[in-house]
Amino acid sequence: MSARKLFLGGRLRALREDRGLTQAEFAQRLGLSPSYLNQIERNQRPATLQVLLAVNRALGVDLQALVEGDDLRHLTELREALAPDGGLPAEDLRRLFADLPRLADRILALARQARAAEARAEALALATGDPAAAQAAAVTPFEEVRDFFYDHRNHFEALDRAAEALAAKIGLGPGVAASPRLAEALNTRHGLTAVTDAALPEGVLRRVDRARLLLAPGLPPHRAAFEMAQILAQRALAAPIQAALAGARLAPEPLALARLGLAQYAAGAVLMPYGAFAAAAEAEAHDIDALGAAFGTSFEQTCHRLATLQRPDRPGLPFFFLRVDRAGNISKRQSAADFQFSRLGGSCPRWRLHAAFDRPGDILTQATEMPDGRRQFWIVRAVIERAARFGPPVREFAIALGCDIAHAGRLIYARGRDLTAPEAFTPIGPACKTCPREGCTQRAFPMLGRPLATDPDERRSTPYSAALG
Repeated sequence: MSARKLFLGGRLRALREDRGLTQAEFAQRLGLSPSYLNQIERNQRPATLQVLLAVNRALGVDLQALVEGDDLRHLTELREALAPDGGLPAEDLRRLFADLPRLADRILALARQARAAEARAEALALATGDPAAAQAAAVTPFEEVRDFFYDHRNHFEALDRAAEALAAKIGLGPGVAASPRLAEALNTRHGLTAVTDAALPEGVLRRVDRARLLLAPGLPPHRAAFEMAQILAQRALAAPIQAALAGARLAPEPLALARLGLAQYAAGAVLMPYGAFAAAAEAEAHDIDALGAAFGTSFEQTCHRLATLQRPDRPGLPFFFLRVDRAGNISKRQSAADFQFSRLGGSCPRWRLHAAFDRPGDILTQATEMPDGRRQFWIVRAVIERAARFGPPVREFAIALGCDIAHAGRLIYARGRDLTAPEAFTPIGPACKTCPREGCTQRAFPMLGRPLATDPDERRSTPYSAALG
């Protein structure tokens, strides 16, 4: 726990109000006097360790989440929304989030909607060739659902436990071939027979047709098992999936997308049941290939599951997880911790994530440092999926799994690395448009709000400053 004084009045007040408790009722649960709690909520007194432990016992709130909250993510987003030019001191943004969390959340929600509308408008304008298409911009459902998962720190405890119980019923676990057990469960419990169907259209991996689950030919075992697990989850875990959506303020389209995402989450939890997978991860020092071999899962599936292990009574490491294509598009971005994912496009070219495509199959590692001084350790690999026959294009992605440098000692990939010297860390940023590193020779754009260099007698090495090279 940090030695600094923690003024968490806004968060504690929001927690209390979200649960419908009066200040007196909350104080009674915590074993505090109402006047003392009132002073804490008004940030006249800091929250002590004893108070935090009492909140944990009374409400089951994770201490790390309570202390750190989504500070880094919120501060990054607030800076992008309110002060991209650095015009507001960081302390003012920090106080806004700490003292008025609901107002900060509302500002962020409006900023997200505006960004999504701008992105949609740009896409429509490009597609139609008509700049007026910007007027038809709307919020992107994909972004809404990604924020929904991110706000839950990529973990849904009740659904995860239900998936673990389902896995136990059908006998899944390390060293067990998943596909036969899943096929049997689908048949005996839900009347579906899993068969391969070569007549499925190109790009369709599976389809339910009456009493049959049709699977595309040539699916790798891990992909076939995942498709069966997702269909099983949709049928066997419909109630906990619906419960996980309770309170989600989503329109019909993103709500349907979120329901699909939760079914996929549950499929991963069935194939890699929490208890067995968390124990194996710790025993193997998070060796991704070893875990994949034990549970019959791909590198991507295994990394994704590692980023969901945040059960309150048995948390795993808080990982960040990304999937990026060669063009730099981030198609998956999920996290059990806070990392400065910029919403303004692109990612840092110094990040080794982009070098993975030059060495497909190899695992690359990198220690990085963000502009605010936070340090991370990354595991990166480019994965290639080829079709079962000649002709169709391959799927190529770079997968990145990262964690705070404080946890690197628990990873097999960091063994033998000196992570104490400053030169061991590569300075990176969230994206050029929000990165304050002025001297970076890889900078593609100036930071928003910063003027371009216009002195004719001065030449800078940043690419954006030179029009002709």
